[in-house]
Amino acid sequence: MTMPAAARRKGMTRKQKRLAVIAGLAVVIAIAAALVLTALRDQIVFFYSPSDVITRGVEPGHPIRLGGLVKDGSWVRNGQDNVFVVTDGGAEIEASYTGILPDLFREGQGVVAEGSMGDDGKFVATNVLAKHDENYIPKEVVDALKAQGEWRPEGGAQ
Repeated sequence: MTMPAAARRKGMTRKQKRLAVIAGLAVVIAIAAALVLTALRDQIVFFYSPSDVITRGVEPGHPIRLGGLVKDGSWVRNGQDNVFVVTDGGAEIEASYTGILPDLFREGQGVVAEGSMGDDGKFVATNVLAKHDENYIPKEVVDALKAQGEWRPEGGAQ
């Protein structure tokens, strides 16, 4: 005896089962990728400009890189204690660093400082990177300065 057509349609065919498994796996992979990208979002950025730090509201103690220009007239040195202002033309953040700064560190030049924001809104640097030579500023710093309308091509770029 053969089964009626209605009885045969109750279960899923092999093709339908295979498609359901593939669709389920695709959903799981998409969710996993979204979670990974969300977790790494802050780590993917090479640095934050002062405007980014202010608009995003970076948590105190969260490690970041702060990039921009050292504001003219802002650098105060007392032995190995250094205080300077990093600006992108739209915002300014006071930064402090204890240690020997790179030889190429100077006011009006590009800088990327690694560290974290303090509870007082000041940046505490653990490492300071200065430009490489007379004509180099990191591309990310150039882009941030251009976005703020503060790019000075005579200062040089890569």
